Amino acid sequence: MPAGNIEKLKYAIKYGADAVYLGVVDFSLRAMRKGELITLDNLKYAIDTAREMGAKAYLTLNIYPFNSDIKLLESCMDKIVESNPDALIISDVGIMRMAKKYMPDTDIHVSTQANILNYEAVRFWQDIGATRAILARELPIKDVAEIKEKVPEMELECFIHGAQCVSFSGRCLLSDYTTDGERKANSGNCSQPCRWSYKLVEETRPGQYYEIEENEKGTHILSTKDLCLVRHLKEMIEAGIDSFKVEGRTKSLYYVSAVAKAYREAIDTVMKNPDADMEEYYQELLKVGNRGYTTGFYLGEGYPKDGYSYDISKGLAGADFLCEIHDFDGEYFKIKTKNKFNKNEDIEIISPSEKFVTQVTEIKNLKDEDLELANTNDELLVKFTRAPKEYKYALARTVGIK
Repeated sequence: MPAGNIEKLKYAIKYGADAVYLGVVDFSLRAMRKGELITLDNLKYAIDTAREMGAKAYLTLNIYPFNSDIKLLESCMDKIVESNPDALIISDVGIMRMAKKYMPDTDIHVSTQANILNYEAVRFWQDIGATRAILARELPIKDVAEIKEKVPEMELECFIHGAQCVSFSGRCLLSDYTTDGERKANSGNCSQPCRWSYKLVEETRPGQYYEIEENEKGTHILSTKDLCLVRHLKEMIEAGIDSFKVEGRTKSLYYVSAVAKAYREAIDTVMKNPDADMEEYYQELLKVGNRGYTTGFYLGEGYPKDGYSYDISKGLAGADFLCEIHDFDGEYFKIKTKNKFNKNEDIEIISPSEKFVTQVTEIKNLKDEDLELANTNDELLVKFTRAPKEYKYALARTVGIK
């Protein structure tokens, strides 16, 4: 699971992740902006925390570096070595060479940015010291199975859920072009122009814009739907995939928690009963932000015609994230609200071990004043008809799917 900051790292593991991947500014393909960000100064703490919670931590160094980036990375290698991650995720052979020089005993995972599509490419990376290949998202499951058959000793990892880039395995220059080079996609700061709304203009008629689709919202002609393969876990396990990966280091705490819970439970179910129905887990994943779901290239029929999100660019959640639960004094739960909810409203609580519907029976502010409404971003005290047992990691959301 993605660990965009230290809080998300903890929740991802609590909700079921066996491993998290994390990055630091300058060397990771995601630029973080919120929460207790992971930096070179607290990198060791983050990795140690993951291990103490029973999970592995992989450090992403998967930018395509220029000379200046290589020099900067070299100046930081002492702190990276000290942090001792379980593996480094890389895509550039220059960084690979540095990794083998400074951290010869650390596992190397080759990023999906390296566009690994065939077993000879896997063998190449294996020959120069990689231990795992994170395969390109353009591969059908049958090709993954063939790679595993040809190179059985190499670990294979595949993306199973999350936003997809319109470009080939993320190699895109649209953001560079539309921002005059200020926001480079392959340096961790993509402005996501594939999610923008477009109109058509004919070059000899400047100022005359034409709609190129049928609704008033404009046209998101490049925006792909999100990947969701929970219904195909059996086939992916049978293909020999060693690790399933979820995209989303910039996604919310709720997204990370709910997705981790859904896939943890779905994988455990399939391992016990390969023919189990996955529909309930798919329904759970509809409750987190998404642009509509697609199976991408994995079913082997090319990219599906309905795999683009022509009407929305931002992921819309089927359930509203209402609050985080932080503490309990024996009578009231202390919460931080994310969206409004009312006294006597039915809500759904999820925790690493539970999921149930309950009712809000009391709301108070920190001055002990009774309230009828919990406002966004407030710290409040509440009571429920049924209380969560694992409250420190419990979250609340609206009931059902919008």
